[in-house]
Amino acid sequence: MSDGWEASVHSWDLSTGVDGPGTRFVLFLSGCPLRCLYCQNPDTWHMRDGQRRRLESIMEDVELYRRFLKVAGGGVTASGGEPLLQSEFVTRFFRAAREWELPTALDTSGHLGLRADEELLAVTDLVLLDIKSFDPRTYRRLTGEAVGPTLAFAERLASVGQAMWIRFVLVPGVTDDPENVAGLAGFAAALGPAVERVEVLPFHRLGQHKYDALRLPFPLADTEPPDDALIRRVVGQFADQGLPVLSA
Repeated sequence: MSDGWEASVHSWDLSTGVDGPGTRFVLFLSGCPLRCLYCQNPDTWHMRDGQRRRLESIMEDVELYRRFLKVAGGGVTASGGEPLLQSEFVTRFFRAAREWELPTALDTSGHLGLRADEELLAVTDLVLLDIKSFDPRTYRRLTGEAVGPTLAFAERLASVGQAMWIRFVLVPGVTDDPENVAGLAGFAAALGPAVERVEVLPFHRLGQHKYDALRLPFPLADTEPPDDALIRRVVGQFADQGLPVLSA
């Protein structure tokens, strides 16, 4: 896969209003350096578990929906796993989509932001940036890694005016501390107009069956989804910073 024309692919799907504007062709790439406690897709952790596919084969799938995606105001999204593990391929995928006048979106944790070079960003219309926690200790507890690379990537995107949606998963007892939310809200507001919106995504356990199938323990099996009061409080903290904020 080193030539950038082939990728380890988990699957693809069509979605509306979730993975970028309009209806999207979402390509899920295999492999991820993080091990988030709430990960919904443990079956995407390893590149070796994906199906090796050439770009031209994938574009044949996109071609089936090309006209519909344009009419529906959508485009293509590279997700995962972590798509920046296969950044050369994503660049080629986005370039091919752009040639068909399909807008592109990169769904990433930002941990491998250094792999998003100028060539990739030049063919990226929108970055869906998952900032899982602002507090460094909480971030490491949640993902096993440091938050610094993600915050640096966000600042870099803002410096070049790259449009982004910031996503924050609200996990009771993990990411809901008021100071953690306030820190992230202040950071996002300081990024300026590049942040088109913030999405507060309530934690859920819908992916637990995948852990069961893989015979893996689900770390948050005993954690309840956030109640309406908690969601309103967190949404309010982002709104108080003047950020456009939505909650799923």
